[in-house]
Amino acid sequence: MTTSTIVVGLDGGEAGARALAFASKQAQLIGDCTLKLVYVIEWSPFSFQTSEENEQRHKRREEELSQARERIMDPAVKTATDSGLTVEGIVKHGDVADILDDLAKKYSAQQIVVGRVGLRGLKERMFGGVTARLAVASSVPVTIIP
Repeated sequence: MTTSTIVVGLDGGEAGARALAFASKQAQLIGDCTLKLVYVIEWSPFSFQTSEENEQRHKRREEELSQARERIMDPAVKTATDSGLTVEGIVKHGDVADILDDLAKKYSAQQIVVGRVGLRGLKERMFGGVTARLAVASSVPVTIIP
Protein backbone atom coordinates (compact mmCIF):
# COMPACT_ATOMS: atom_id res chain seq x y z
CA MET A 1 0.00 0.00 0.00
CA THR A 2 1.33 3.45 -0.93
CA THR A 3 1.22 6.56 1.17
CA SER A 4 -1.48 9.07 0.26
CA THR A 5 -0.59 12.74 -0.02
CA ILE A 6 -2.73 15.81 0.52
CA VAL A 7 -1.45 19.26 -0.45
CA VAL A 8 -2.82 21.96 1.87
CA GLY A 9 -2.73 25.62 0.88
CA LEU A 10 -2.14 27.93 3.83
CA ASP A 11 -2.79 31.66 3.74
CA GLY A 12 -1.71 32.67 7.24
CA GLY A 13 -5.31 33.29 8.27
CA GLU A 14 -8.52 31.56 9.29
CA ALA A 15 -9.21 30.08 5.83
CA GLY A 16 -5.86 28.30 5.90
CA ALA A 17 -6.44 27.12 9.47
CA ARG A 18 -9.79 25.61 8.44
CA ALA A 19 -8.15 23.92 5.44
CA LEU A 20 -5.48 22.45 7.72
CA ALA A 21 -8.05 21.20 10.24
CA PHE A 22 -10.07 19.49 7.48
CA ALA A 23 -7.00 17.96 5.83
CA SER A 24 -5.74 16.73 9.21
CA LYS A 25 -9.02 14.90 9.83
CA GLN A 26 -8.87 13.41 6.34
CA ALA A 27 -5.29 12.25 6.88
CA GLN A 28 -6.23 10.59 10.17
CA LEU A 29 -9.10 8.76 8.46
CA ILE A 30 -6.84 7.62 5.61
CA GLY A 31 -4.13 6.41 7.98
CA ASP A 32 -0.99 6.26 5.85
CA CYS A 33 -1.08 9.87 4.67
CA THR A 34 1.38 12.74 4.39
CA LEU A 35 0.33 16.38 4.46
CA LYS A 36 2.30 18.84 2.35
CA LEU A 37 1.57 22.21 3.91
CA VAL A 38 2.25 25.01 1.43
CA TYR A 39 2.48 28.75 1.88
CA VAL A 40 3.20 30.80 -1.22
CA ILE A 41 4.38 34.39 -1.23
CA GLU A 42 3.07 35.97 -4.41
CA TRP A 43 6.07 36.97 -6.46
CA SER A 44 6.28 37.95 -10.07
CA PRO A 45 9.60 37.49 -11.87
CA PHE A 46 8.33 39.96 -14.46
CA SER A 47 7.86 43.08 -12.31
CA PHE A 48 9.84 46.10 -13.41
CA GLN A 49 12.29 47.45 -10.88
CA THR A 50 15.11 49.92 -10.64
CA SER A 51 18.71 48.72 -10.47
CA GLU A 52 18.75 49.56 -6.75
CA GLU A 53 15.65 47.43 -6.16
CA ASN A 54 17.18 44.53 -8.08
CA GLU A 55 20.24 44.65 -5.83
CA GLN A 56 18.02 44.20 -2.76
CA ARG A 57 15.56 41.74 -4.33
CA HIS A 58 17.34 38.50 -3.40
CA LYS A 59 17.92 39.65 0.18
CA ARG A 60 14.27 40.73 0.54
CA ARG A 61 13.09 37.44 -0.95
CA GLU A 62 15.12 35.40 1.54
CA GLU A 63 13.86 37.52 4.44
CA GLU A 64 10.24 36.99 3.34
CA LEU A 65 10.76 33.22 3.12
CA SER A 66 12.33 33.14 6.58
CA GLN A 67 9.51 35.20 8.12
CA ALA A 68 6.85 33.02 6.48
CA ARG A 69 8.48 29.87 7.83
CA GLU A 70 8.69 31.33 11.33
CA ARG A 71 5.25 32.97 11.54
CA ILE A 72 3.05 30.69 9.45
CA MET A 73 4.66 27.39 8.55
CA ASP A 74 6.37 26.36 11.79
CA PRO A 75 3.19 26.75 13.91
CA ALA A 76 1.10 24.89 11.31
CA VAL A 77 3.61 22.04 11.10
CA LYS A 78 3.72 21.81 14.89
CA THR A 79 -0.07 21.67 15.11
CA ALA A 80 -0.24 18.81 12.61
CA THR A 81 2.71 16.84 13.99
CA ASP A 82 1.34 17.18 17.52
CA SER A 83 -1.72 15.33 16.18
CA GLY A 84 0.55 12.47 15.11
CA LEU A 85 0.53 13.28 11.41
CA THR A 86 3.39 13.11 8.92
CA VAL A 87 3.90 16.62 7.63
CA GLU A 88 6.23 18.60 5.40
CA GLY A 89 6.15 22.39 5.31
CA ILE A 90 6.95 24.15 2.05
CA VAL A 91 7.34 27.91 1.59
CA LYS A 92 7.84 29.31 -1.91
CA HIS A 93 7.62 32.48 -3.95
CA GLY A 94 5.48 32.56 -7.07
CA ASP A 95 1.94 32.08 -8.33
CA VAL A 96 -0.13 30.34 -5.67
CA ALA A 97 -2.41 28.26 -7.93
CA ASP A 98 0.45 27.16 -10.18
CA ILE A 99 2.67 26.15 -7.27
CA LEU A 100 -0.08 24.21 -5.46
CA ASP A 101 -0.89 22.32 -8.66
CA ASP A 102 2.79 21.72 -9.49
CA LEU A 103 3.41 20.30 -6.01
CA ALA A 104 0.31 18.10 -6.27
CA LYS A 105 1.75 16.65 -9.48
CA LYS A 106 5.28 16.34 -8.05
CA TYR A 107 4.09 14.40 -4.98
CA SER A 108 1.30 12.49 -6.77
CA ALA A 109 -1.19 14.00 -4.35
CA GLN A 110 -4.74 12.72 -4.17
CA GLN A 111 -6.12 16.20 -3.55
CA ILE A 112 -5.47 19.84 -2.79
CA VAL A 113 -7.28 21.41 0.18
CA VAL A 114 -7.70 25.20 0.37
CA GLY A 115 -9.89 27.67 2.20
CA ARG A 116 -12.65 29.37 0.24
CA VAL A 117 -11.73 32.96 1.09
CA GLY A 118 -8.19 33.97 1.88
CA LEU A 119 -6.84 37.13 3.44
CA ARG A 120 -7.46 39.00 0.20
CA GLY A 121 -11.15 38.06 0.24
CA LEU A 122 -12.79 41.06 -1.42
CA LYS A 123 -10.22 41.34 -4.18
CA GLU A 124 -10.57 37.62 -4.91
CA ARG A 125 -14.37 37.85 -4.99
CA MET A 126 -14.22 40.63 -7.55
CA PHE A 127 -11.50 39.30 -9.83
CA GLY A 128 -11.34 35.57 -9.15
CA GLY A 129 -8.57 34.13 -7.08
CA VAL A 130 -6.50 31.13 -6.27
CA THR A 131 -9.49 29.00 -5.33
CA ALA A 132 -11.33 29.67 -8.58
CA ARG A 133 -8.21 29.08 -10.68
CA LEU A 134 -7.48 25.82 -8.89
CA ALA A 135 -11.05 24.59 -9.30
CA VAL A 136 -10.86 25.22 -13.04
CA ALA A 137 -7.32 24.09 -13.85
CA SER A 138 -6.02 21.69 -11.19
CA SER A 139 -4.73 18.29 -12.23
CA VAL A 140 -6.15 16.70 -9.03
CA PRO A 141 -9.40 17.14 -7.10
CA VAL A 142 -9.64 20.35 -5.08
CA THR A 143 -11.49 20.47 -1.79
CA ILE A 144 -12.62 23.99 -0.92
CA ILE A 145 -13.32 24.59 2.75
CA PRO A 146 -15.89 27.29 3.65
